[in-house]
Amino acid sequence: MAPIPTPSAQPDDTPGAYVGLTSETAERRARERGWDTVRALPPGTVITMEFQRGRINFEVDGGVVKRCWIG
Repeated sequence: MAPIPTPSAQPDDTPGAYVGLTSETAERRARERGWDTVRALPPGTVITMEFQRGRINFEVDGGVVKRCWIG
């Protein structure tokens, strides 16, 4: 039987540090810090709320990050 894979560690990052950045700067910084998936969403977007390790989400309005959360 094959071993159960161990998920990679999630980046040690502070989501609040992205608020106020442009979406381009925030995405570049998130990728540099090791996030596997970077998702930019307009306000009010309907999304599923399942937790996905290694994903960071940005709510972007007018090209600026207004809110950020992981998973």
